[in-house]
Amino acid sequence: MGKPKLVVLSFIMITLFFALQGCMGPVHRVTDSDSKPLYLRNNIHVQEHEKKNEYRASYANWTDPGAGHIVVPVNTPVGIDNFSRGFAIVIRSTGKPIWFEYDGKNMQMSADQYIDLITSPTPVSLNGLSDVDRKGISEGKVYKGMSKEGVRIAFGYPAAHKTPSLNSDTWVYWTNRFKPISVHFDSYGKVESVR
Repeated sequence: MGKPKLVVLSFIMITLFFALQGCMGPVHRVTDSDSKPLYLRNNIHVQEHEKKNEYRASYANWTDPGAGHIVVPVNTPVGIDNFSRGFAIVIRSTGKPIWFEYDGKNMQMSADQYIDLITSPTPVSLNGLSDVDRKGISEGKVYKGMSKEGVRIAFGYPAAHKTPSLNSDTWVYWTNRFKPISVHFDSYGKVESVR
């Protein structure tokens, strides 16, 4: 085979590869603005990037990523959209997308399963939660004495590769991309420390 034919064949193969990548479609379902909203089952901790005018979040739940930290509260009506490294949660009231970084290997579930875990077709009830749980949820923080359910709603689900079971006495989160924190529970399932 001559060099010109090899160049043409290589070009065709590369073009075909990228064309087929586009045919694969999103790895999760997408909701449109006419569909019924979903509701967040827990707070989403977001970092606003002012220069890019965008919101970013992570499955690792950056609980305090620094400047631009925003807490999108539980029961916020949202939709779901596509994003190359995960998915986007779209806040229904503003249309603003939150670009959500997602790693199925670390969470040990698909993006669709995770979306089902953090959203609900109906608002979730906060009845039965203690005052300290409600304070932590409204502020997006964890306080001593909070229940596991209160922490889960305030901070979100911990990444499964560091917290394989919610029955564990220690849940690991990240304050930002690089710094982990651990929430320690006593034998009654109440927060005893955060380190």
